[in-house]
Amino acid sequence: MFSLTALRELYDWMEWADGAVWRATLAQPATEDDAKIRGLLLHIHVVQRAFLAVWTNGPLTFPEPDEFPSLGRIRDWARPYYAEARRFLTSLDASALAGPVTMPWIEEYQAREGRTFAAPTLSDTIFQVASHSTYHRGQVNVRLRELGGEPPLVDYIAWIWFGRPTPNWT
Repeated sequence: MFSLTALRELYDWMEWADGAVWRATLAQPATEDDAKIRGLLLHIHVVQRAFLAVWTNGPLTFPEPDEFPSLGRIRDWARPYYAEARRFLTSLDASALAGPVTMPWIEEYQAREGRTFAAPTLSDTIFQVASHSTYHRGQVNVRLRELGGEPPLVDYIAWIWFGRPTPNWT
């Protein structure tokens, strides 16, 4: 299990990394009409919001891509997630991290795999969101390079090297 302090720090880094990727993406004109970039960025933030909804018993919604006429609209929709996630993480105590989390989409995955899954803890799912976001940020960075852009250095260790900077989304 991960400590609450470590998970909070992980989300500070994740927001910084997301902001850096968004800045690089929006600085590259070829990205605006790129379906792959758009799909990956939307997916990152839909998943972040879906897990937060599960953790807080909030409404689970999955917006359609056509609800966002530009990349900037996706970014503007995604950005408030971090304040909401931070409020949630601040409201927790260490004992809450060990509780099981049931994801509404688990049955679909179990059917696909033909097996029953073990229940993850809240701590596991909080870490999963950061891990999932990292994976897809890497895909966005690869696509940025393919389109002639310069992907930012967003590794966790880079965040440490740079003095744990605050996020910059503009």
